[in-house]
Amino acid sequence: MQDEVRLIDLLQARARLRGLIRHTPLVPSPSLSRQTGASVHLKLDCLQITGSFKLRGALNALLKLDPQARARGVIGVSTGNYGRALAHAAHSMRVRAVICMSRLVPANKVESIRALGAEVRIVGDSQDEAELEVARLVREQGLIQLPPFDHADVVAGQGTTGLEILDDLPAVDTVLVPLSGGGLLAGIALAMKSANPDIRVIGVSMERGCAMHASLRAGHPVQVEELPTLADSLGGGIGLGNRYTFPMVQRLVDDTVLVSEDEISAAIRHAYNEERVIVEGAGAVGIAALQSGRVKAGGVTAVVLSGQNIDMATHRRIVDGQPG
Repeated sequence: MQDEVRLIDLLQARARLRGLIRHTPLVPSPSLSRQTGASVHLKLDCLQITGSFKLRGALNALLKLDPQARARGVIGVSTGNYGRALAHAAHSMRVRAVICMSRLVPANKVESIRALGAEVRIVGDSQDEAELEVARLVREQGLIQLPPFDHADVVAGQGTTGLEILDDLPAVDTVLVPLSGGGLLAGIALAMKSANPDIRVIGVSMERGCAMHASLRAGHPVQVEELPTLADSLGGGIGLGNRYTFPMVQRLVDDTVLVSEDEISAAIRHAYNEERVIVEGAGAVGIAALQSGRVKAGGVTAVVLSGQNIDMATHRRIVDGQPG
């Protein structure tokens, strides 16, 4: 694995993934444009195969493995969406996949991963604890670890989202991106800043335990307590030895902001009632940032809706205005 992610890696990933993933729609949002006074557009990566952007990075990383490495099988830690993406990619290539998750991962995401034929290990109450199981199985079974974000090929794959935004909305001034471990944010920021350093890139996460936000404030990777949240896909640490995403986000991203659980609920309702889109909590944080005023939309604004894999009973409660 190389020491740096470059624009050429994103371009090569786009060529590698062509025909295997969807170029997802980028659509105007009249309602958010009215609310903010800006020209707001929604990047619907919630409509990606497997229901989230994660397939881009998982598939790119798996395709780059040589046949001998693939034959050993792959393993990854996940808060749900990456596990589903890696399981889908591995199933399509007839590769063994093991996904390790904590008990905080919603049952609907766990079952979707099992349905794709992956082996599921539920370990501990945090992604960090699940990571220990990954390390054990790598040692004992020789599996190839493909991390969910801190991996050059994963970041390059996620960055293809940014290339699509530039293709479809070349006049973009501001991009809002959901933030967890930073793979999506780092990849999109690299695409944007390579095209135009003046494009404003903002990461958005939840108030309940965003490790990257805390790490940026500290100036180095730190651990945070992992708490239940509607934005469950944004949980987990970034790794104290973070190699790629922390320095990229630190260097390329203009700001990070946090939104509350109530603001996430309101954004999920808005996406359904006004945009006719089902999004999970993690996918709704950009809308939440605009509606709450935590981010002021400027010029032409793109908001990435990163996933739709919400438990539908939870979604119905939120849309009906009940607690999530």
